[in-house]
Parts: sequence; C-alpha cells; structure tokens
Amino acid sequence: MTVRVERTFDLPVPPEEVWEFIADPKRRASAISVVAEYDAEAGSRRATWHIELPIPFVSRTIPVETEDVVREEPRYVKFVGRSSAMRVTGEHEILPTEGGCRLVNRFVVEGRIPGIERYFKKHLDEELSNLEDALRDEVGVRS
Repeated sequence: MTVRVERTFDLPVPPEEVWEFIADPKRRASAISVVAEYDAEAGSRRATWHIELPIPFVSRTIPVETEDVVREEPRYVKFVGRSSAMRVTGEHEILPTEGGCRLVNRFVVEGRIPGIERYFKKHLDEELSNLEDALRDEVGVRS
C-alpha cells in the first residue's frame, strides 16, 4: 500500500520567501515531528533524516537518505528519501497569487516494513500541518 497526500496553503508573502524555506533540506526536516535529528551540509541538496516511528518491530531510529532530485528556483523542488524501511517522495510547488503565493505539497510514502504505511496514513496530514506552521513562523505570518 502506498500513502499519498496533497495539501495546499496560501501565504501572503512573495514566492521567494517561501522558496528560501522550502528549498532548504534542513528547514524541511526540522518541521517534521518524527525526524529526531538530521545531518545536512549547508547549501547541500542531501540530508539524512533519522526518523523515530512508534510502530512495532522498530526500536531504533531509521536513517533516511534524502536528496533534492529536481530544483526549479524559485517555484519547485522535489526530493526523494530512501531507506531499508521506506521510500518517500515529496514535491513542493510555489505558485504566485494576487496576494502572495500558494504552496502545493505532495507526499508519497511507500513502506517496506509492516506498520509504516498505516502510521503515515494516519499522521501525514498532521506532518504537513507542522510544515505549514514552521513555514508561517519563518515568514512571520499566522493563519
């Protein structure tokens, strides 16, 4: 089973401000609650997320090697994360609007061990809310 989530939110700021946040693998990782820690070099397209999931058979953090595979500044970034437990693909598209911009987020999680997909099916929308909150804090706007 594959879990897919799409979520869109509007922000009253220029697209360039959103790009600064969304194109940074460290900022994206810090917004996700199951990322216990992450390793990334400044300016790099790669990061390792160390994920803690409260599911049976997983008693340690899962390292997920992520890499931005497409960047079209300042409007689109796509990353892929791989581990022995799962594969995650995330896409962030920034569209200009009259009052600022719209951020379209798409995530796909494919689990390779029992419980991964069930966990993300229940919690992926919540994780996108965390991302939205972190982004709004970063650019100085609350919903």
